[in-house]
Amino acid sequence: MATVTVRNLPDEVHRALRVRASMHGHSTEAEIRSILEATVRPPKRLRLGTALTELGRRVGLLEEDFAVFEEVRDKMPAEPVKFE
Repeated sequence: MATVTVRNLPDEVHRALRVRASMHGHSTEAEIRSILEATVRPPKRLRLGTALTELGRRVGLLEEDFAVFEEVRDKMPAEPVKFE
C-alpha cells in the first residue's frame, strides 16, 4: 500500500480531524483514509464493467452472442510500439 505525507497541515484542520475521528471511533489516520476514499471513490461512481453488462442486457445480448465475438477476435499477440 502507498504512503502519503501531508505537510503544512494547519493545526485547526488537524484538531478537527482528531475530533471527527474520535466521534467515529477511529484513529486520526483511519479517519483520513475514510475521508479520502469517500471523496475519490463515491458509492454512485460509474463502474465500467457494470455499465457494459447493463448495456448488453438492455440490447438483449445472450451468451451465444459473446461466443461469436470470441470466434472472430484476433488472437495474434500485439506488437509493441516502436518509437523510432
